[in-house]
Amino acid sequence: MTFQDIKSELNHRDALAGLLWISEQIGRDARFSTSMGMEDQLITHWIGRQQMNIDIFTLDTGRLFQETYDLIDLTQKKYNIRIQSYFPNTGAVERLVNEKGTNSFYESVENRKECCHIRKIEPLKRALSNTKVWITGLRADQSKNRSEMELVEWDDQFKIIKYNPLLHWSLEMVEAFIKENNVPVNALHKKGFPSIGCAPCTRAIHPGEDIRAGRWWWEASAKECGLHTDKADSVVR
Repeated sequence: MTFQDIKSELNHRDALAGLLWISEQIGRDARFSTSMGMEDQLITHWIGRQQMNIDIFTLDTGRLFQETYDLIDLTQKKYNIRIQSYFPNTGAVERLVNEKGTNSFYESVENRKECCHIRKIEPLKRALSNTKVWITGLRADQSKNRSEMELVEWDDQFKIIKYNPLLHWSLEMVEAFIKENNVPVNALHKKGFPSIGCAPCTRAIHPGEDIRAGRWWWEASAKECGLHTDKADSVVR
């Protein structure tokens, strides 16, 4: 089945119907990456409740909040599923820390992107190897870069078909679904953390701030780690 075939099938289906189609037609050749955010939890709820034939994985950078680990455990138990964890290469982390220190990402954008590459990009490449469709929980109104994405697109960085079923959902729609269906979410959301990543790189936002303002708050950047952009200069290779 070609990219155009898959795009044609998914473009006229709503989010749940699209995921069910992938489960039935593509199965284990599709994988869902979760960072345990609200949108990801919504998709995990569907996969778990509908017993879809779709693998779920997460990237454990080694510097996540304890609340995130608690949510992983709770989610696996609630839906009777297994969320596979991918870790960064031990040697690469050791070299980075020994050469530049534990918190080198605070010193420059280049250093931060280097850390993201080691802890996120490289593990993601391993997670997506031999996979045909990459499912994400991205929404268009999360950032300018994401507003330019398509429901089904070709990701040139990872050479894979990317499906963003919640792309056109609003935050209000996500929150309403979570409340109505009692979907477990990260306890930090109630403490002002709309977007949650690594502990040293995430803070609560202030009233009126953009929802991505708490990510890498010390720098003026596009607020992306490089997972969801095709631009060549987005990550340190």
